[in-house]
Amino acid sequence: MEIALAFALATLIASVAATRGVLAWLRHKQILDHPNERSSHALPTPRGGGLAVTPVMAAGLVLVAFVAPGYVTVLAAGALILMAVSWLDDRRGLPPLPRFLLQAAVIAATLLGLDTHILAFSGLLPLWADRLLVGLGWLWFVNLYNFMDGIDGISGVETGGIGIGIALVAPNLAPQALIVAAAGLGFLAWNWHPARIFLGDSGSIPLGYVLGGLLVMLAGQGELAAALILPAYYVADSTITLLWRLKDGEKIWQAHRRHFYQRAVQGGKSHSQVSLAIAGGNILLMGCALVAGSGWIWAGAVLAVIVVAGMLVLLTHWARP
Repeated sequence: MEIALAFALATLIASVAATRGVLAWLRHKQILDHPNERSSHALPTPRGGGLAVTPVMAAGLVLVAFVAPGYVTVLAAGALILMAVSWLDDRRGLPPLPRFLLQAAVIAATLLGLDTHILAFSGLLPLWADRLLVGLGWLWFVNLYNFMDGIDGISGVETGGIGIGIALVAPNLAPQALIVAAAGLGFLAWNWHPARIFLGDSGSIPLGYVLGGLLVMLAGQGELAAALILPAYYVADSTITLLWRLKDGEKIWQAHRRHFYQRAVQGGKSHSQVSLAIAGGNILLMGCALVAGSGWIWAGAVLAVIVVAGMLVLLTHWARP
């Protein structure tokens, strides 16, 4: 664990420094996210923090593989591929279908190389069905991670929460999980309200991909409940909002401000207040995951439902003027 913490600290420092460097470059190139009617910010802000966070995370995962062998080097490669394509999307805009198909291809390639004994559903399903359900869930997780990156601090808070939660539940995954958490928390130093830089798709997509891969590994060692509990708030907020938008006939690939956390900000709460509330909820979800990982699966799951419901109710209450 000492080595894992040392790698995480180095990653945290590298993430802070790299984000500072990318921020200066983005300002020099005037690569800014200008506010519009769907934005939650009021001033033009550099966008592209993923150009710092993703390479730092990938480098950390490759280095930690020398002391904690695993499949994370493949995740690092996939993250860099997704970063490159997402940066192109950030700058020029790509149609939704090609982006979606590329994400699916990277996930499918990752799953094809995964050891056959790693089964999310503990052998209850045949290998092909296990991989299919995991792949679809992973693809949704990558996209919801991007959808949820809508206010200052939220992505850094969530990345730190899920990464630390994985490390607590499965110490064998701690070196890799803490690397990802540290990369996200290093970016948070520059993204806390008022944000000086935004993550962009070049960061949110790779982070969702790598965290999704670690959650797959967590589920594959018999901790499916914990793997579902740790990201439960993000999954609930994004999925419920998506269903609302589908019901209302909206184009779901377009930016909007209908997430629970966004409506809380519109209701008058600051980005910091909302992100801190989500951080608090994530700490409770870590506890629920630990309960489930200790053998009390149903108790952990029920507690997690209560926590997520409480978070959504709180954000809904805050949304009222």
